[in-house]
Amino acid sequence: MKIVAYEDEIEARKLPGRDMKWLFSPDMGVSDRFSMNVVVLKPGSTVKPAHSHPGPEEIIYIVSGSGRVLIDDEVYALRAGTAVLFKAGSIHMVSNNGEEEMKIVCFFTPPATLDDYAYFEDVDFPDMKG
Repeated sequence: MKIVAYEDEIEARKLPGRDMKWLFSPDMGVSDRFSMNVVVLKPGSTVKPAHSHPGPEEIIYIVSGSGRVLIDDEVYALRAGTAVLFKAGSIHMVSNNGEEEMKIVCFFTPPATLDDYAYFEDVDFPDMKG
C-alpha cells in the first residue's frame, strides 16, 4: 500500500488549462475516505470547462500564485495561502490571472476521480461570457 507519494515522481496528466498529478486516488487502494491531486495552472490559463462533483466535496489550497475562482456564479480572489471549499454539486472553475504559475492542492471526500466530474461547457467567468 502506497502511504508516501513523491510529487516529482508522478507524471503530469495534461488537461485543458492545467497539468494534474494524482498523489492519492481510489484506484491506488490507499483510502476509501479521500483522494488528492496537485494542479498547476500557467499564467493566463483557466480550468475548462467549469465542472462540479455531484458526490464528493472538494477543498483546494493555493500553494503559490494568484487568480480567481468561480463558484455558482460568484467570483472570489485567490492568492497563496487561500483555502476554498466546493460543496458537492457546486459548479466551479479556477483561473490564473497572475504572472506566475499557480499551484493548487486538491482534496476530495469521499474519493474522486475524473470520472466523478460533471462538465458545464456554457459556464464561464462573467467577464468572459459571449
